[in-house]
Amino acid sequence: MPIELSGELGTISITHEVIANLAGAAAMECYGLVGMVSRNQLMDGIAELIRKENLSRGVEIRMERDAISVDLYIVVSYGVKISEVASNVQSRVKYILRENTGLEISEVNVFIQDVRVS
Repeated sequence: MPIELSGELGTISITHEVIANLAGAAAMECYGLVGMVSRNQLMDGIAELIRKENLSRGVEIRMERDAISVDLYIVVSYGVKISEVASNVQSRVKYILRENTGLEISEVNVFIQDVRVS
């Protein structure tokens, strides 16, 4: 179900897929992040790194009241401070989504699914 924004000139519809792609692209720019994994990892059976062309598979978008909630499933690089990477991902994703869509982002949850050794 798309998110509807009404203005003077008409209505704008933004699908969850667009928001998920924006969030995934913003997360991938953060240092220490190796990739995104499928949010249905348990059902898939393996943690498959997601390439840039399919970033939305590692992102889940939920509409809660008047704000958006984002869940990211990521893989970090070995040797980085996981809490710092997660914090940077949260800040960047929230900023990019707010700037590009104008929507209120209530929370950005980061789930570390794996640590990869280079």
